Amino acid sequence: GFRGATGQIPNATAPLAETLRLNGYSTGAFGKWHETASWEASVSGPFDRWPTRQGFDKFYGFLGGETNQWAPFLYDGVAQVELPNDPNYHFMTDMTDKAVAWIKYQKALTPEKPSFVYFAPGATHAPHHVPQEWIAKWKGKGKFDQGWDKLPQETQARRIAAGVVPAGTKLAPKPPAIKDWDTLSADEKRLFIVQAEVFAAFVDYTDHEIGRMLKAFEAVGEADNTLVFYIAGDNGTSGEGGQNGMFNEYTYFNGVPEKVEDMLKLADKWGGPETYPHMAAGWAVGLNAPFGWMKQVPSDFGGTRNGMVVHWPKGIKAKNEIRSQFGHVIDVAPTVLQAIGLPEPKVVNGTKQVPMEGKSLMYSFEDAKARERHTTQYFEIAGNRAIYHDGWFARTIHRAPWEAKGRHPLNEDVWDLYNVRADFSLTNNLAAQNPKKLKELQAVFLAEAKKYHVLPIDDRVFERLDAHAVGRPDLMAGRTSITLGEGMTGMMEAVFPNVKNRSKSITAEIEVPAAGANGTVIAQGGRFGGWSLYVKNGVPAYDYNFLGLQRTSIAAAKPLPPGKNILRFDFAYDGGGPGKGGMGTLSVNGEKVAEGRLAHTQAGMFSADETADVGIDLGTPVVEAIGAEARSRFTGKIAKVTVETKDMKPTEKAQDAKLRAEVAQKKAKSD
Repeated sequence: GFRGATGQIPNATAPLAETLRLNGYSTGAFGKWHETASWEASVSGPFDRWPTRQGFDKFYGFLGGETNQWAPFLYDGVAQVELPNDPNYHFMTDMTDKAVAWIKYQKALTPEKPSFVYFAPGATHAPHHVPQEWIAKWKGKGKFDQGWDKLPQETQARRIAAGVVPAGTKLAPKPPAIKDWDTLSADEKRLFIVQAEVFAAFVDYTDHEIGRMLKAFEAVGEADNTLVFYIAGDNGTSGEGGQNGMFNEYTYFNGVPEKVEDMLKLADKWGGPETYPHMAAGWAVGLNAPFGWMKQVPSDFGGTRNGMVVHWPKGIKAKNEIRSQFGHVIDVAPTVLQAIGLPEPKVVNGTKQVPMEGKSLMYSFEDAKARERHTTQYFEIAGNRAIYHDGWFARTIHRAPWEAKGRHPLNEDVWDLYNVRADFSLTNNLAAQNPKKLKELQAVFLAEAKKYHVLPIDDRVFERLDAHAVGRPDLMAGRTSITLGEGMTGMMEAVFPNVKNRSKSITAEIEVPAAGANGTVIAQGGRFGGWSLYVKNGVPAYDYNFLGLQRTSIAAAKPLPPGKNILRFDFAYDGGGPGKGGMGTLSVNGEKVAEGRLAHTQAGMFSADETADVGIDLGTPVVEAIGAEARSRFTGKIAKVTVETKDMKPTEKAQDAKLRAEVAQKKAKSD
């Protein structure tokens, strides 16, 4: 609800792709597109902030923050993509194939027209999904047997030898919560080694596919005249896996810890379709060395610094050299414009533009010692905040990725101070020696935060999953029911009624053929969490899949009669907090046919990419016996399905009203 955190790109900041498109470029985006607000990602749009209205002629990829690489939810433009019936399908190869074809196609039709490609793999963000042949290259080879404490020592020596890290750089200490490798049990080590091998295989596989995409420019004769920015990283390797990692990343978003002994049973399947895995946070520190933190912590370079290669044979004379001037991802767009000779746009599609905040990096291409031009940069994520200014870095670690809440109230956070030019890895805290400089930088942070709409600082994390709690637009706000029909598929959680932590009822009017019916009536989620009302061999049932950890089935004892039937499932939530259980009752034509108890329900979310679907279960199956995609299609007819959520109790309503009032008050102060 705050001005700087709406998730909506304003017209006054036209994307680079739109600037290039309007200047004669063909533009294509492939892979991850995490730029469209979740409540706008439906057939109702608006489509203004979808890729094809943000400057791209072609889009093939996914809209959410992540996707199942084995069974992704994809769009080609604004049209849903039907996945092939191929057991070897993987999105990384698919998106590369589409990009290669597009690059060659546009050059064949319009050889005089230049192109811009935004190629953003889901890797190496979770889930770490990798074909078996790539895992086999790393499995059991001993590459990670030394553990996350010794690994940084080895990589540090190689980085210093290569000149990537300055000589004399110390390794930053890891967070105290990360256990020493030598203290781990044999089972922990075995599991964690597998996790790292699969992660490495994912990097390897992705690198190969990126290379295959770039070879398309060779094929059309444009490799030497193509400016490439290759940025490797997931905002620093992620520590969201916590102490043990997880076979199903959605346990993290629902506050359910996983046990090593349970995950070990899946070690041989790690990275395959039966897992949705993430690795232990110790590897995030080990792989982010020489820095001490990781993704979600932008107040440390371990959460922001990624390796970048710039390649342009016709435009850059220097070869195989290293540049150490401070730069930021916002510098890429102005660099591209300067490289191709386009001025920064002042007006785009009738809208006056705000000035670009980045600085072109071209000044450094031919001069390794050129004076740095990007001299000030703020960082902030959920209370973790920092400021870089003229070689100094002031920061506070407000919370770790595995911590649900901040360590202190925001105004009581403890700040550190570092001289980056003498302390590459941020190991020598100078706050006590130089309090005047620290105070100066804190003032710079506040000035930048005000200028770029970072204020007010909002340190909530999991609370943001609830649109009500944070004042986010909600397509379902105020509604307690929705009526759907056949063909209504691909509804992500933000555009579907929130059935979590409350009672609900599902009523389906269906027609059963004489031969009986089979398939999904309505489902939400998939293999790693969700629910489904379905018919199997004529028998109706409701299944709840709790994070892939526990499955509950409430099924009738006999098949449905041919003709019109009304299925109804009622769930009476226990209440008393999020994630509780309740009683489920299944009825056919007004008569109760089965009931059962759900011990747990998912409190936070089902999935970032699995959807709610009528008449089919897209992606992965909630019910394995029913399957997903075409196999799960309902063989009868569905007249309509009504999903209703029950009103909150008076105490819950009061709490909801209080939250809304607090959000409104904070927003008013922000404005």
